[in-house]
Amino acid sequence: MGIRVAGPRPGGVRIIGAPLDLGAGRRGVDMGPSAIRVANLGHRLADLGYEVEDEGNVLVDQPEATPVGTQSARYLPQIAATCLRIAKQVEAAAGAGQLPVVLGGDHSVAIGSVAGMARWLRRRKQKLGIVWVDAHADMNTPETSPSGNVHGMPLACCIGLGPPELSRLLGFAPKASPGNVALVGIRDVDQLEKPHVRNSGVRAFTMRHIDERGLPAVIRDAIEIAGAGTAGIHVSFDMDAIEPGEAPGVGTPVRGGLTYREAHVLMETLCDSRAVVSVEVVEVNPVLDEANRTAALAVELITSVMGKRIL
Repeated sequence: MGIRVAGPRPGGVRIIGAPLDLGAGRRGVDMGPSAIRVANLGHRLADLGYEVEDEGNVLVDQPEATPVGTQSARYLPQIAATCLRIAKQVEAAAGAGQLPVVLGGDHSVAIGSVAGMARWLRRRKQKLGIVWVDAHADMNTPETSPSGNVHGMPLACCIGLGPPELSRLLGFAPKASPGNVALVGIRDVDQLEKPHVRNSGVRAFTMRHIDERGLPAVIRDAIEIAGAGTAGIHVSFDMDAIEPGEAPGVGTPVRGGLTYREAHVLMETLCDSRAVVSVEVVEVNPVLDEANRTAALAVELITSVMGKRIL
């Protein structure tokens, strides 16, 4: 089993860069892993007592030299190939007793990271839960997507919907049971995507739920959902979940997101659960950022889920 986050203690972390921007409609997130590294992620994790191994970046095709392919799922073969590479690296990290930390790239990288962690557990007859933090539901399929951008489809793929090249990556589906998936912070859902969210079995907590109940109550419920009968939780954090004033460097900003402190409480509470087995942070776009603010915040949030505390 991979390392479970249980507060600041020595343990192995493997950083995996996934500079993929084929799934997004706006260029720039391919520079996200570098921006997060420049913000001293490795040193900050080492300061918490972790042994840190940086695997570098997985190989990614460049859009300038790549055919778009079908407009309903743009760059599908290339994204599938990249996600396969990510999956293998995540699985290898878990096998070495390390906690994988994947740096995106657009959110389609999650198809790979979830697949790798799920297969590691599946081989041990165990299941994976997911806490997915995002402004968007990411549950489109090629039939419902208004853009054909795959970064709007990864959660659907993780629960077995969508193109088989992605939904059946590594040869099985779903990667997580919908009943063990909590979607937190959504506030921008496409019209044809809404039935997928409502009917899938995924538990969605919108910003209204957070406003009415408070973030602590919502994240406790999310942890209970993702942890019920599973061996651990994968945390997938899209930086556009946060209010754009705090995280300006994202490709698809939406007003009314998590505050700075809500984002930290969310990650701190996940850490307290002692159930986190893998983490990814995605959609940092340095082209749109202000002096690397969004990447620096991404580093802070990763260290929060890995055990950093005020006292």
